[in-house]
Amino acid sequence: MTTVQIAASIVTLAALLAWINNRWVRLPPQIGMLAFALAGSIALVGLDALGVIDASRIERVVGEVDFARTVVHGMLGLLLFAGALGIPVDQLREQRWPIAALSIGGTIASTALVGGAIYALLGALGRPIAATDAFVFGAVISPTDPVAVLGVLKRAKLPPQLAVQISGESLFNDGVGVVLFTVLLGLAAGHHATVGDAVFLFAREAIGGAVFGLVGGLVCVRMLRAVDDGTVEVLLTLALVLGGGAAAEALGISAPIAAVVAGIIVGNRSSHDARGHHLDMFWELVDELLNAVLFLALGLEATRLRVSVELAIAAAVAVPVVLAARAVSVGASLALLRPFGRSESSLRTVAILTWGGLRGGLSVALALSLPRGDTRDVILVMTYAIVAIAVLVQGLTLGTLLRKLGLGGTHEPG
Repeated sequence: MTTVQIAASIVTLAALLAWINNRWVRLPPQIGMLAFALAGSIALVGLDALGVIDASRIERVVGEVDFARTVVHGMLGLLLFAGALGIPVDQLREQRWPIAALSIGGTIASTALVGGAIYALLGALGRPIAATDAFVFGAVISPTDPVAVLGVLKRAKLPPQLAVQISGESLFNDGVGVVLFTVLLGLAAGHHATVGDAVFLFAREAIGGAVFGLVGGLVCVRMLRAVDDGTVEVLLTLALVLGGGAAAEALGISAPIAAVVAGIIVGNRSSHDARGHHLDMFWELVDELLNAVLFLALGLEATRLRVSVELAIAAAVAVPVVLAARAVSVGASLALLRPFGRSESSLRTVAILTWGGLRGGLSVALALSLPRGDTRDVILVMTYAIVAIAVLVQGLTLGTLLRKLGLGGTHEPG
């Protein structure tokens, strides 16, 4: 199949499943799409095992889509920009310290905790991996996914403070996670680097990305104010995300962080400008379309997994490890701010941030980008298990948790 045929097939299937979900099942769109696709993938694998069908052709078609490159170098910037457009800058400024602590300190702490625990536990289970590979897995799975998180938050009746913390963290820690992944993957590949080199690379990518996004966003806002044409406005923002992302990657700085900062700058301009309605409508459509395609592709990728008993055990171990690391990293990050009056770190807050910190397509894309081999298989299966549990279990039960904690629940699906 050609690239156009594959894209057309995926979009058509996404539209059909979205219609079925909206008409009868009424799950949140992202959760419903992943659930349908995973169920279909499991059914295909089962029918193939029984000899009813030959699933190898479907696997080959799915394999023709470079999921990792498509997500990390294509869809991620668009999704982050679309999500950042709706973040009020005044609320973001009020919660800047908790968001910074969670997205930077929390992601780094979670990477270290997950890496150390997985290295020890897999060794004890007789399925050891190198310490550097264990920490690479920590970087893969520690960032929360803005696509999944923002999709759930649209229905959740969270207090504004917590909603901004969760959404802001999920937008920024994707960029932090990609930078960490790049640094650790280089170390795992045997590239010699000092701690100073790693810190410099992290700072260059993260800070450089933020500055680049700020400058690009401000320039785009000035250009937007000089025109009164919806088509031109949309083209300018597309150029900002796609052209800016390509330029950021060429400069060796974080394109995801640049997309988030640029989105916040442009979004807060449009929120005070009636002409920004064109941009809101366009980027909402982009957000919903890419969400559907991403979660469908994520589910279809499961047809390529090869799960053995020992890999299933590793995945079962990884799920509670990652949740525990999330709770510890969130609690520690907020506790460090507490003496300065910068955050509230009650058990209720930690519980919501832990359970609401969903993983999604970025983690799977990063795992798929690893060099082929036994270690990649282990990391990929563990990552898939964690993402599936996060989206299908945590995403569906967040409303129940909120009600039990006395914070309301979720909007009824319409």
